[in-house]
Amino acid sequence: MKKKSMIDLHRVDAEQYHSVEKIPLVVVLDNVRSEMNVGSVFRTADAFVIDSVCLCGITSQPPRPEIHKTALGAEESVVWHYYQSTIDCINDLRSKGHKICSIEQVHGSTSLEQFIIKPGEKYAVVFGNEVKGVQQEVVDNSDTCIEIPQLGTKHSLNIANTAAIVMWNLFQQFKL
Repeated sequence: MKKKSMIDLHRVDAEQYHSVEKIPLVVVLDNVRSEMNVGSVFRTADAFVIDSVCLCGITSQPPRPEIHKTALGAEESVVWHYYQSTIDCINDLRSKGHKICSIEQVHGSTSLEQFIIKPGEKYAVVFGNEVKGVQQEVVDNSDTCIEIPQLGTKHSLNIANTAAIVMWNLFQQFKL
């Protein structure tokens, strides 16, 4: 087997990317501390043609060297918005017809593999702070909470890994 070249991969440039049809999914970062996690989320959002990323609270905004280090330019292709408050962000998204889904371990959450998108609906997935997770006030104002099942000794995954798993799962559903 031979590795594919960039020509073989048929990638678009950042300018062309803006005209590519996006899936109706917005990623919301609720006070994410690590700029490298933010950059990784941008890169994954680019890969799965996510509509946009919302950066809230203390979450850093491009341009930042540490974001660029992991985003590799995806912070220029993916549309992003900044909100001082995650609540303001989710209220704005809800007013635009998005279903708000916090990715958090809560009583009554839906396991990711059992979460099924409804055709024609728009979704926003909220990922929380590396230590505290999604703020309780945001959880309380969500339409649902989704949880990734885990069987090991640790109670959570890194936010960039969590975001990649969730985006991939929903991308598959939207693209079917």
